[in-house]
Amino acid sequence: MIIDKLNQYKIILASQSPRRQQLLHELGLKFEIAVKDYDEIYPEGLNGGEIARFVAHAKAESFAGGISENEIIIAADTIVWCNGRVLGKPADETEAADFLKAISGNTHEVITGVSIRSGSRHVTFSESTRVTFEPFSEEEINYYIQNYKPYDKAGAYGIQEWIGIIACSHIDGSYFNVVGLPVQRLYKELQDFII
Repeated sequence: MIIDKLNQYKIILASQSPRRQQLLHELGLKFEIAVKDYDEIYPEGLNGGEIARFVAHAKAESFAGGISENEIIIAADTIVWCNGRVLGKPADETEAADFLKAISGNTHEVITGVSIRSGSRHVTFSESTRVTFEPFSEEEINYYIQNYKPYDKAGAYGIQEWIGIIACSHIDGSYFNVVGLPVQRLYKELQDFII
């Protein structure tokens, strides 16, 4: 089985996201976590998918030179692309409220760039999911921020948390991509990668 073949490699997840870690565990992969400091900057003029792929690729590249052939690095970056602008991780309560107001009653894209790297190979791809939220009130925004403190989440929300439960009316694409990792696509890409 492919999972057994993958688990013959030393897989390193370059992310501290508990959601990504949980999804990889549920996929059946054995992995370690290693994170290098990387300032998530990107050139101006890139669109949503280009940004996610650029950052994921750069995160994986930060491991270049120190990877053996038996190691596979998995790096990822998730962004929310709404009305032509990136909603990243909010810096504070004000920015979190601003992001949530932007997605309220609106459809946006959640895009995750994923980069897979070994000593000699490198593959980068992105997955996009369209997410529609019903309008929510300022009172609901404040409640969510105070109780869930979504400062480590792109777009200032977690789809699996309270705000997603009360307001997400439609998802077109991978739900797990919105959680933070398109595991179905990753599984296929890893299969191709080792073959």
